[in-house]
Amino acid sequence: MEFNSNNHIVKRCLQGMVMEENGQPEEASKLFQQAWHEATNDFEKFLAAYYVARQQKNIADKLKWLETALGFALKINNDAVKSAFPALYLNIAQCYADLGEPEKAKQQDALATTFKDKPSDKGPFYHGTKADLQVGDLLTAGGSSNYQAELKMNHIYFTALVNGAGLAAALAKGDGRERVYMVEPTGRFENDPNVTDKKFPGNPTRSYRSEAPLKIVGEVTDWERQTPAEIQQWREKLANNKGEIIN
Repeated sequence: MEFNSNNHIVKRCLQGMVMEENGQPEEASKLFQQAWHEATNDFEKFLAAYYVARQQKNIADKLKWLETALGFALKINNDAVKSAFPALYLNIAQCYADLGEPEKAKQQDALATTFKDKPSDKGPFYHGTKADLQVGDLLTAGGSSNYQAELKMNHIYFTALVNGAGLAAALAKGDGRERVYMVEPTGRFENDPNVTDKKFPGNPTRSYRSEAPLKIVGEVTDWERQTPAEIQQWREKLANNKGEIIN
């Protein structure tokens, strides 16, 4: 079960988020409810329930939907959802606190703490680029950002989703062909804070970063490639993104 930006339910939730940003909560709520009714697997139901919860004005209703989202996440219990557990438990804890149930709130806070550790993801991991590299080469921090001019990156970024690395390769600077390398972290790594708990709960794109080098251990050639029109849409999204990169 893997996060995919082309997934119908993911797109429905993204549409709802746009409505939220535009100050149209009723339209957002309709889209999230629609996503819930159209969801066909546990991951889609987890996402949809999470967003339905955000639109609830009644605390008890919000708690019900958050616990529904948590229930599906626990059924999945893989690296696509584990990173969402801290936020889910903290939100549930806040609901219990608002409902005047401090002991239950404390229990949920404790559960959130147990998941606030380094990523458990074992890979395999990938890095997308247009650079021509060899097995054994090291990818290091300090390169220029693909998304913000003149910004030198303090970390090297990678993902456990080969299609995500393929998209990064397509968006990377340079004139070379798109390449996706299999990599191994040589040191500690963390969830990418630029995506974790931003639009989606946790880190469903399984995106990570490290100050330590990544060692290239192979190259893959088979991934889901975006069309030129889709790549252009991604470039426009990134160009219009006003958020600051957490470096």
